[in-house]
Amino acid sequence: MRIDVLTLFPDMFREVLATSMPGRAASSGAAEYHLHDLREWTTDRHRTVDDRPFGGGPGMVMMCEPLWDAVNAVEASETSPARRVLLTPQGEPLTQARVEELAAEPRLLLIAGHYEGIDERVIDELDPLEISIGDYVVSGGELPAMVLIDALVRLLPGVLGHADSAAEDSFSTRDESGRPLLDCPHFTRPRTWHDREVPDVLLSGDHGAIADWRREQSVERTRRRRPDLLDPTPRPLDVERSMSRQPDGGESARGEHSGDGPGDSDS
Repeated sequence: MRIDVLTLFPDMFREVLATSMPGRAASSGAAEYHLHDLREWTTDRHRTVDDRPFGGGPGMVMMCEPLWDAVNAVEASETSPARRVLLTPQGEPLTQARVEELAAEPRLLLIAGHYEGIDERVIDELDPLEISIGDYVVSGGELPAMVLIDALVRLLPGVLGHADSAAEDSFSTRDESGRPLLDCPHFTRPRTWHDREVPDVLLSGDHGAIADWRREQSVERTRRRRPDLLDPTPRPLDVERSMSRQPDGGESARGEHSGDGPGDSDS
């Protein structure tokens, strides 16, 4: 898998992508990373990528042309087509099912926004898959992009130490109705710690009983901690996103997680 990243801060990625599972994926050849500084596609001596928003308001908005030129140049550098992904708090919530889908792609182009957001016109023109890592705001799309990369590459063949490790993770395990479950509790040595004992079934050697116990614990933990997974309330994301793209209103810029703060800009 080839992963291209468009960002204003490529240095943020280098150590992360050389460490742990992302580093193992790169060293094994399962993944290759290409970091691209958006400022390389600016045309003025200040390397400006943002400007004040029409209509007023705090913060700065990333301009269309540098991002448009960058996407087209990066995609043209390699013959295989790229799946475009924009990291934004206004995107669909990232799920394990979506991660599994993206992990099957030969090439991804991740776009990390910043400042108050990105001009809506270039988002509409590029039409990326928009993904959020949660209902909260961070300073830019860089950290969400790293989260997505880590989630992806650990699913690539040969990256994890055991072939079944990913299949037994939270959200990969499913109940009889196909609903995702949280992982079961895990224990290791010593058998007794602070007067707390390892469950007897895990010491029994009865693999069938152990599998049944883990399954029951997984279901019960999901019921207690994440009941929404077992009885999810549909979120009409497609309707919301369609409404947000209306030309007569809606949001003028994507990416609250792209705000360094009111009026902040280093252009």
